[in-house]
Amino acid sequence: MWQIIIIPFLGTTLGAACVFFFKKGIGDKTQHALIGFASGVMVAASFFSLILPALDMSSKLEKLSFIPACVGFGAGMMFLLLLDILTPHMHINKSEEGPKTGLKRTTKLILAVTLHNLPEGMAVGIVCAGWLAGNEKIGYMGALALALGIAIQNFPEGAIVSMPLLGEGMKKGKTFLFGMLSGIVEPIGALLVIAASGLLTPAMPYLLSFAAGAMIYVVVEELIPEMSEGKHSNLGTICFALGFILMMALDVGLG
Repeated sequence: MWQIIIIPFLGTTLGAACVFFFKKGIGDKTQHALIGFASGVMVAASFFSLILPALDMSSKLEKLSFIPACVGFGAGMMFLLLLDILTPHMHINKSEEGPKTGLKRTTKLILAVTLHNLPEGMAVGIVCAGWLAGNEKIGYMGALALALGIAIQNFPEGAIVSMPLLGEGMKKGKTFLFGMLSGIVEPIGALLVIAASGLLTPAMPYLLSFAAGAMIYVVVEELIPEMSEGKHSNLGTICFALGFILMMALDVGLG
């Protein structure tokens, strides 16, 4: 279980390590490919790993079985919307302004990325909690694929925290540490959800769809706009399809 929980954090850590290999950040092609692939994985995971199990768990409600999924999904979307309103809203490309950004802006950037990582960690924790509880609708491979998709998304996020700090003149080791720590909330959030899984089991359909809503919000608001910018948008679209297909195959075939 702990291997799955730590995977998203490793994605952030690898992204933060870009300060040791890149002077100006990740190339456009690589960035579009990663974001597109992660978007496809997360959309497929939201449906196959989260919404479908939520609907299945609510099947006893018969014609009203859609209610928990709808309520949870809407709550997840609203939660991320509120988070965006209350915290700084930074896109990946906008962070690449170098020394002109100022320390205050980079501090806000770290805060924004860190807070946005929390619901993603909770999403992994919710799926792991359902799997550990023996729910037949949630499989190990589904939880693993979800964690991998979030990790891929976290790679550029780790870079956009550490690279601007490097531009401010901060030492590479320290910038790497800040970038890495921006993702530490994910395993913490996952562990907190798993620890409270006994109390949360009756609400699992709501929680699964809540996680789906939060993830779809991130994809629509953050990832797809970044994927579609510039001349490499077709690459992002192709990688989106590949990510969706891979996640669907893993979840349906092995979940």
